[in-house]
Amino acid sequence: MKNEIIVSGFGGQGVLLAGFLIAQSAMEQGLNTSWFPSYGAEMRGGTANSTAIVSDTEIGSPVSFNPNALIALSPQALGKFLPKLAKGAAVISPIKTEAVGEFVYHYIDVLKIASDIGNIKTANIVAVGALSAVLKKEAGNGIYIHKESVFAACKKVFASKPDLIEINKTAFLAGYNLIKD
Repeated sequence: MKNEIIVSGFGGQGVLLAGFLIAQSAMEQGLNTSWFPSYGAEMRGGTANSTAIVSDTEIGSPVSFNPNALIALSPQALGKFLPKLAKGAAVISPIKTEAVGEFVYHYIDVLKIASDIGNIKTANIVAVGALSAVLKKEAGNGIYIHKESVFAACKKVFASKPDLIEINKTAFLAGYNLIKD
């Protein structure tokens, strides 16, 4: 059983960090994981995405052939990845759209939520929290990222900037708590 998760947006939105945090969280849980970052040559402001595959079995490739989850932080990301998603895939996005097809779409204003908690740069982590809760709620395959694993991963990912650990935990919980069981 596995989840193939795409995090996409513009460079500077923290999409690579969000994917890496998902992968590190899965490792904290003892799951198999791969993380595959991709970004345009222009970096900040250009396109960026990362793929995190989380599985209870060995992962044969870091490339996602059938993503079942998407965090899309820009309209371009939404347009690019919606057609590639598996039927019934979970989508978290701050983009209002009618073109959601056969997906479980969650419009979440991650920028406002991040601003409300005091750091707009945590919008990506708010989205990770919401996705974690959605995958838990819909965990037909039993694979999702636990809160405790994310908190442990935050300590490692932000070890060189310890002042960012608590704000990112807060951002994760802000997104996580939006999704009701």
